[in-house]
Amino acid sequence: MNTASPAPPAAARIETRIAPLREKLAAHPLYLEIRTLAELRLFMESHVFAVWDFMSLLKSLQRTLTSVSVPWVPTPFPASRRFLNEIVLGEESDLYDGQPASHFEMYLSAMRQAGASTAAIDALLGNAPTGNVIFAAETPAEARAFVEDTFRIIERGSPAAQAGAFAFGREDLIPAMFRALVRDLNHELSGRLDRFVWYLERHIEVDGDDHGPLALGMVADLCGDSAERWEEAARAAETALQSRLALWDGILSRIEKHRVISG
Repeated sequence: MNTASPAPPAAARIETRIAPLREKLAAHPLYLEIRTLAELRLFMESHVFAVWDFMSLLKSLQRTLTSVSVPWVPTPFPASRRFLNEIVLGEESDLYDGQPASHFEMYLSAMRQAGASTAAIDALLGNAPTGNVIFAAETPAEARAFVEDTFRIIERGSPAAQAGAFAFGREDLIPAMFRALVRDLNHELSGRLDRFVWYLERHIEVDGDDHGPLALGMVADLCGDSAERWEEAARAAETALQSRLALWDGILSRIEKHRVISG
């Protein structure tokens, strides 16, 4: 098991600073407004973009904190590189029914099982090998905005900012009430959401008690004693949480419009 040092005071100050945003997320009306399979599909068709771009943020940090060049040399962050490699192992090659798959691939599988459209995310994936993030016309506007916010941090933010967004803004932000709702809906649908239930529960399981302190240690590695870098991490954390709130707002609006149209 990994061990982590106590969070530095600067990290505690960031947690206090972002607490109002986290409270807004925890109390967001979206979670209780998803009542049908059709509404859950709308959620998944937008949320999948956040599942996807998380991997690019993770890989950017892995590039910084571990050595991926040849010839290899060790980086000066042994605890953080272990943490990042552990996260990558789970996110990129977890096991489902004994078969390796990334959590993103499992999410796509869950979408197909639920009958959600993967057309927009499939189109983005088709262009990604060119090094470009190109959105299909059917991409939900709120998902596009969320990805653009993430890639601004990846492409223009410092390593400290990327670590702040990751540690404070991209940990699991889906509350227990939503997971319970999905489990109930899955029961009503005779297991049609089994894979999505697995995805939600697996994230709680793999995060465990270690990852929060270790993520803060990663931020401390990259910020050091620099007040400027700690401020960069704090601003990136706020941006990430504000972006998630906007994503949830957009999905909720999409669901409400769907109800009006469908009568």
